[in-house]
Amino acid sequence: MNYTAPLSEKLFNEAFRQLATDIHFSPYESGTDIYFRIQGKRVFYTSLPPSTYRSLLSYYKFASGMDIGEIRKPQNGTLTHQTKDKLISLRLSTLPVKEHESLAIRLLSEKNQLTLDQLFIFPYQLKKLKQWVANRAGIILFTGPTGSGKTTTLYALLQAILNEKSYQTITLEDPIERKMDNMLQVQVNEKAGVTYQAGLKAALRHDPDIIMVGEIRDDFTAKFAFDASLTGHLVFSTLHAKNTTGTIHRLLEMGLKQNDLEQSLLAVASLELLPLQINETTMRRGAIMELLEGEQLEISIRKRSRNMLAQLHSFEHLRKKAFAYGYISETVYKELQARP
Repeated sequence: MNYTAPLSEKLFNEAFRQLATDIHFSPYESGTDIYFRIQGKRVFYTSLPPSTYRSLLSYYKFASGMDIGEIRKPQNGTLTHQTKDKLISLRLSTLPVKEHESLAIRLLSEKNQLTLDQLFIFPYQLKKLKQWVANRAGIILFTGPTGSGKTTTLYALLQAILNEKSYQTITLEDPIERKMDNMLQVQVNEKAGVTYQAGLKAALRHDPDIIMVGEIRDDFTAKFAFDASLTGHLVFSTLHAKNTTGTIHRLLEMGLKQNDLEQSLLAVASLELLPLQINETTMRRGAIMELLEGEQLEISIRKRSRNMLAQLHSFEHLRKKAFAYGYISETVYKELQARP
């Protein structure tokens, strides 16, 4: 394995240079293809011989605390990588596929994180988020597919809140994606018995003002998070859902009652990232948000209808607005509008 460390160093350096957010390893009989996720798109980088990939995979599994001998079950691990000017957190995940293991690595920079003001294309949406935070009890959900910016937005929002006022803030995360000095972060560890449920119970005894649940993954966590919001706490969490009204459907499918949502759910922000051309050499992504609150939220809960969402808040309208203002190109706009 002597050559694996230099190979890993070269791989990460190239991923950082290309501003990749993820590295995907796709193994086949004849070799393993490596892809970078850049500006939301999956781009082929190179291929490795089977023996080289096996050595690299063992190297990563050992370094991140995974069981090298376990190849039949999915595993997760974390690493850090120090470059010349910043520390990168790495979140690793393995997945058994046929007779091989696939590996995905998420790259999370500890420095140069965008502030809340830099995340969104439209300033009025940021203003709306800050209005929601004025509530002292209830639950606010950020939804969207993987990689849509839910957790990034949540971190930036919490940081903005704590910069203005001192709140006892507790997070429950799996894994902790960004270390924050002014809040209590609990690493969920299923093997050690620190589940989301156990962590939430302990957090409620720690006199919190704000609780952040990294992700609502199952019926029990959903019910507990909503119960916590009824006891005088402001709860933030994320959920995988296509849009705002899809979030309502998912919560009801998880066993929450209509009355639970009416009593606890303050607002839903569904996120989508658009590729922005800053100048000739710099690109980044900015978020638009489909927002659901107030009377429209109440109607959506009762009738569960997408038609209740005002067109001014729909992704379709927001993309059109971003194109009209010159934030995105015509090519990007047409690609986004063609999505199902």
